[in-house]
Amino acid sequence: MTTSNHSQFNKYYKAHCKHLKLKGLQPKTIDAYSRAIRRIGDYFDHKIDALTHDELLDYFHELLERLSWSAVKLDLYGLKFFYIHVLKKSLDSIPVIKAPKVTRIPDILTVDEAQRLFMTTRKLSYRVFYFTLYSMGLRLGEGIRLRVSDIDAKRQRVHIRNAKGNRDRLVPLPAMTLHILREFWQLHRHPSFIFPNRHRGLENAHLATSPMNREGVQSTISKVTREMGLKKKLLAILYATAMPRIYLKPGLICLSFKNT
Repeated sequence: MTTSNHSQFNKYYKAHCKHLKLKGLQPKTIDAYSRAIRRIGDYFDHKIDALTHDELLDYFHELLERLSWSAVKLDLYGLKFFYIHVLKKSLDSIPVIKAPKVTRIPDILTVDEAQRLFMTTRKLSYRVFYFTLYSMGLRLGEGIRLRVSDIDAKRQRVHIRNAKGNRDRLVPLPAMTLHILREFWQLHRHPSFIFPNRHRGLENAHLATSPMNREGVQSTISKVTREMGLKKKLLAILYATAMPRIYLKPGLICLSFKNT
C-alpha cells in the first residue's frame, strides 16, 4: 500500500460519509455503505477510483464465496452510492449483480414460545420491550425509538417515525400493550422515552439522555434464545410473527412489575 493511495482513499472515504449523512439515510444503511467502501478499499490497496469491470467482477465473486447475497448487495449499493456522489461517475463500469429470487416462509413464534420468551427474559425493561415488538409488529429500531408522544391512547394507535425507507406509519395499539406500557412508564417516568437506557438503573431511568441500547437488546435476546433451546432468530420473528392487527388474548403474558 502506498502512502498516496491511502491518503487519497481517506479523502474519498470522508466525502462518502458526509454524503451518506446529508442524504438522510438510516444509521444502519450509513454503517453498511461505509463498511462496504472500507472493505473494497482494503481489497484494492485503497486505490478505488479507477476499478475495471473485470476487477469488480473478481471482487464480488470472491465476496460471494465468503459472505451472503445480502452482504454482496450491500457492497454493490455502497459502491454505486460512492461512484455517483463522490466520484461523479456513471455506473457503466460496475457489473450488475442479481441475487437469486428466493421466497421463504418465515419461522413463526407460537403462543407458547412467545410466553416462554417473555418470562425467560428476567430484566423487566427487555421483557416489556420484546412484548411490545411482538404485539405491534415493530422492528427493533422502531421499538427503541418509541417516545411517549408517539402513543395515541384515545385512538389506540402508535405513530412510528422514521421507519424503513424514512417513512412514518401508524400501527394499531392493542389494549393489553397500552396497559403494560402505562405500568412500565410509571416505574421510570421518563419525559420522552418509552424505553430509556438502563445505564442508571430503572429507578434513575428518568435521567437518561438516550433510549435503550441496541447491543444490550440483541445480547439479551441471544441469551434467552440459548436458554430456551430455540434456533429461531427471535428478533426477526417478533416482527414477522405479529402483524399489528393481532390483538393478543389475556393470559399470553404475565409481567411482574416487582422484578425490574
